[in-house]
Amino acid sequence: MTTTTKKQNTDPDSLDSLLEELEFKTPSEEISNERRILIGEFLKTERKLRHDHKIQRLLNACGIRPNQIRTFEGFDWAFNSKISKNDILAFRNADWIGSAQNIVFIGDPGLGKTHIAKALCYDAMMKGESAYFISAFDLIGRIKKSRHPETKVNHYGSNIKVLCIDELGYTQQNKEAGDLLFQIIAKRNENLPTIITTNLAPKHWGSIFTGPAASAILDRLSHNGKFVTVEGPSYRTRKRVK
Repeated sequence: MTTTTKKQNTDPDSLDSLLEELEFKTPSEEISNERRILIGEFLKTERKLRHDHKIQRLLNACGIRPNQIRTFEGFDWAFNSKISKNDILAFRNADWIGSAQNIVFIGDPGLGKTHIAKALCYDAMMKGESAYFISAFDLIGRIKKSRHPETKVNHYGSNIKVLCIDELGYTQQNKEAGDLLFQIIAKRNENLPTIITTNLAPKHWGSIFTGPAASAILDRLSHNGKFVTVEGPSYRTRKRVK
C-alpha cells in the first residue's frame, strides 16, 4: 500500500501531484471516484495554461523584441566552422543556470555571439526562469537616469535569474560606469548566471574601464565562468556579398 502511494506521488499527472503543484487545498481523497478523471483533466489543462502564460510573460519582459528572439535551432552552425559548437552546446546542456555559471563570448561583430546569447536566454525562459537581455550602453544609461540607482543595481544584480549584457567594449566606460557594472556582477557572483558578449579579449578590458573595475569584473566572471572566443568570417558580410 505504501509503495503504491509513493508511485502515485511521483507521477506529475496524478491527481495528488496536480493538486499539490497548483496549490489546491482539497485532499484528493475527498474527491469522488466519478469526478477524479474529469477534475484531473481540468487540472492538466489549467497547468498548461498557467505555464504558457508564464512563458509569454517572461518573453514580454526579457528586453528582446519578438522578431529578434533567437534559438539554437535557428542558428546556422555551417556558416563558420571555427565556432566552438561542442563547447557551446555542452554549456547549454549543463546545469549552467542552477550552478550560476557565467559565460563570456569574445569576437568581432557578425560572428553569431549575440544570437547564441539570446538563444541561452530563450532556453532559460522556456524553463520558466526570468532572463533579461540588454546592451552594456543601455544598462549603464538606465541606471544613471534612475532616481534611485541603487535600486536598479539591486534589480539587475539580484532579481533577474539570467542577465545578458551585450556589446561590452563598444563604448568607453568612465569610472562611475565601471563601478556600477562591477556592483551588478559582484551581486550576481556565485548566485546568478551572467552572459556577456564583447569584441575585446579580456586583456584589453582595461582600455574601456578606468580604475580597477576591469580586473575586478574579470575576476568575478572567471571565478565560475567560461570564456569562449568566436572567430571566423562575418555572417553579415557573407549575406551582403551574396
